[in-house]
Amino acid sequence: MRHLAVVLLLTISIHQGFFHLHVEAGDGFIRTRGVHFLLNGSPYYANGFNAYWLMYAASDPPQRSKVSAAFREAASHGLTVARTWAFSDGGYRPLQHSPGSYNEQMFKGLDFVVAEARRYGIKLILSLANNYDNFGGKKQYVNWARNRGQYLKSDDDFFRHPVVKGYYKNHIKTVLYRYNSFTRIHYKDDPTIMAWELMNEPRCSSDTSGRTIQAWITEMASFVKSIDRNHLLEAGLEGFYGPSTQQRNSLNPGLKIGTDFIANNRVPGIDFATVHAYPDQWLSSSSDQSQLSFLNKWLDTHIQDAQNILRKPILIAEFGKSWKDPGFSTYQRDLVFNTVYYKIYSSAKRGGAAAGGLFWQLLTEGMDNFRDGYDIVLGQPSSTANIIAQQAHKLHQIRKIFQRMRNVGKVEEGKGR
Repeated sequence: MRHLAVVLLLTISIHQGFFHLHVEAGDGFIRTRGVHFLLNGSPYYANGFNAYWLMYAASDPPQRSKVSAAFREAASHGLTVARTWAFSDGGYRPLQHSPGSYNEQMFKGLDFVVAEARRYGIKLILSLANNYDNFGGKKQYVNWARNRGQYLKSDDDFFRHPVVKGYYKNHIKTVLYRYNSFTRIHYKDDPTIMAWELMNEPRCSSDTSGRTIQAWITEMASFVKSIDRNHLLEAGLEGFYGPSTQQRNSLNPGLKIGTDFIANNRVPGIDFATVHAYPDQWLSSSSDQSQLSFLNKWLDTHIQDAQNILRKPILIAEFGKSWKDPGFSTYQRDLVFNTVYYKIYSSAKRGGAAAGGLFWQLLTEGMDNFRDGYDIVLGQPSSTANIIAQQAHKLHQIRKIFQRMRNVGKVEEGKGR
């Protein structure tokens, strides 16, 4: 009965014009049309995970089995997208030693990640820089410029100073033009990569007007698209509202960080919106019930705004609940996962803008040093792992129904000729 209801909803969605199904080149690249992702002409949903550590582990050949295990376990649970870092700036085992100087061993690690993702049928979102000091981040870029005689007042000059922006653009070029030593394909030509991300959680607290981040996203989106029009691009935003939607600012969890969910995602070249959801961090002194209430409203509003204002797909690109939280229970974590997944599924089955969710974070066996409280090991049976697999199945069913609808449409079109 439930399956029939979904079919009816999807049929209504098609007749109402939510989906314009036509065949696109079967080149394996994910594209957008309106509020939907498409893969080879069919709607595509991203049920996936974050695993920032993939390149780092793969740069050490004896550790590559962990990358393979993570992808294998993810694929067995129906997961289709992984988000990971394509940066490591300065410090210990960097990808980029100094501006324009790269560690080939680390790059071969990233090559391996792309090749293994391809082998297991998983698409990648590759993030190109970090807002935070981990793996270098914007602080390392600013320090590189200072060491070469530039006067910079704060780490936020990453977004403003022409020398630093030049370093970052060089990194973009280096990654996009990279020739994969395993697949023999340049990254910019590889459909295994779903999208580029400008930065993990960009923040500019020194300019809460939003103008600095807006100008930076505009400049960098244009630069990425001048090199690579095959791939999608997103900014890496957490979803905080800003000056362009004052009426929405009360939804923010009290953070003023210089981003603007609506204005930033309207930038030409930004193909889809992202939102992160960490009520256990943002509202740490509130009850579990209050955090769930916030999560429901946070997701509802962003999905509605992606649908009606941005008219672009939206990914819940990070979410989770930490086992380090006081009073943690697996039941409470499952409530968070079920809430996020329900919002995605209920939007998707109506032809809406919610196109998937990526939980933070996936680990595999023997990675205790990477445990941050949010870790999920799919190789260890759990109720959360079951919920993840069920969501993958439900989204796959929606896609299959649309594929059948499209095939019927092609037959009807042929009869009409």
